[in-house]
Amino acid sequence: MSHLSVSEWGRVPVLDRPDDAGFTRTQANALITAARAHPLGGDEGTGILSDHYRHLTARQMVGMIAAPGCSLEILPKIDPAEGEDIETRSTVRQRLVRMLDVALGLNIGDGAAASMARQQDSLLDILIRIFADKLLTEARRGLPRMYLAQEQDLPALRGRLNVVRQFTAHAVRPDRLACRFDALSNDIPLLQVMKACVIALRRHARAGATIRKLDELRFVLADISDVGVSALPWGSVRIDRTNRRWETLYGLARLFLKRDWQATHRASDAGQGITLLFPMNDLFEAYVAALMRKAIRPLDLSVESQGGRLFCLIEEGGRGRFQTKPDLILRRRPKDGGKVVAIIDTKWKRLSPLVEDRKHGVSQSDVYQMMAYGQLYDCRELVLLYPHHAGLGETGLTLPYRVSNSVDRLHLRSLDVRLREPLILDQLSGMSTLWVTSNRVTEAFPA
Repeated sequence: MSHLSVSEWGRVPVLDRPDDAGFTRTQANALITAARAHPLGGDEGTGILSDHYRHLTARQMVGMIAAPGCSLEILPKIDPAEGEDIETRSTVRQRLVRMLDVALGLNIGDGAAASMARQQDSLLDILIRIFADKLLTEARRGLPRMYLAQEQDLPALRGRLNVVRQFTAHAVRPDRLACRFDALSNDIPLLQVMKACVIALRRHARAGATIRKLDELRFVLADISDVGVSALPWGSVRIDRTNRRWETLYGLARLFLKRDWQATHRASDAGQGITLLFPMNDLFEAYVAALMRKAIRPLDLSVESQGGRLFCLIEEGGRGRFQTKPDLILRRRPKDGGKVVAIIDTKWKRLSPLVEDRKHGVSQSDVYQMMAYGQLYDCRELVLLYPHHAGLGETGLTLPYRVSNSVDRLHLRSLDVRLREPLILDQLSGMSTLWVTSNRVTEAFPA
């Protein structure tokens, strides 16, 4: 099976004969077919890959796309100056795992992600290994159990008598009692999901150590019912204080088996593999939102993601048109009035250095959109947040602008996702503190 890695907007050669440097035309066609069938594929699969006959171009998706006999890993990239060597790719892969960990709330842990991402495994290999390691650790500590309703015909009464069954099926069998009772069992929905995930991943794992761990897990879960992926009891899974330590594993299982916002796609062909794709714009937004919630805790603010929902226009009959959904809204708690402190729009785009473009490549439509947000939500601090890259200098970019004929300010800021989370939290906390202070000054001395 051919496996290649490429960065966002990167090219993969299409060759006349099999080679480690590219895909054959048959493999390229299979990947394009998989892209077209994927929920994120868009028009003719161009949302994931575009076909230029002699090469395939990756779009702004990251993760894995699989087809029969081949797979392609797409890694995030924001700085064209970054190299393409193995060491750099392993660093980018580690960064991607960290972003997924924070954005999806998987609680993988930075140490585990870093140690695995240093190897030459793909993103899928890393996530499978993390799942296998964590599940084996928790299984050795003991499987969760719960009381399940049982119905059995027994020689002695246990629990309650099933009167209807007793006087129909056992009317002439006084030696048999139809019993209803609750029994403590491991065969619960949570473990049925875990077993289904282990079986599915066993077909796609490539590392020998990971395969051995998955085989051991199948033995440990031998008494759990085999349930097909389409019939898994997702709605019956309950995470509470008794099984809280399984929450991360349940999140990983959903990542592999369900189609959530990242649009995991599993083909019916077992040889095709698992496709894990994440729109990079959405991932960056979720990553910033998760960190911002931690950063503003001391400030007693709240964060709304894709909230607001105010309309730009109202018809004569009162019906709204052109609904707005700002990426992130920072507002005070309801007890403090719930006023909007700042609105942040995240953009996974490359800001141009000043020497290249005095407007830094910021889209005019993005500016208009932020001005509309300021008007609709009565917000003074508007922020366009971009990923940082080396071309912008050593520190994060900070450019405040005053909106014409208004006290509103539009900030261009960059956030360096290469930093460790504590440093990013410090940056976000500093930004939020300034915005809160600015709002208090404006309220005390209105224009």
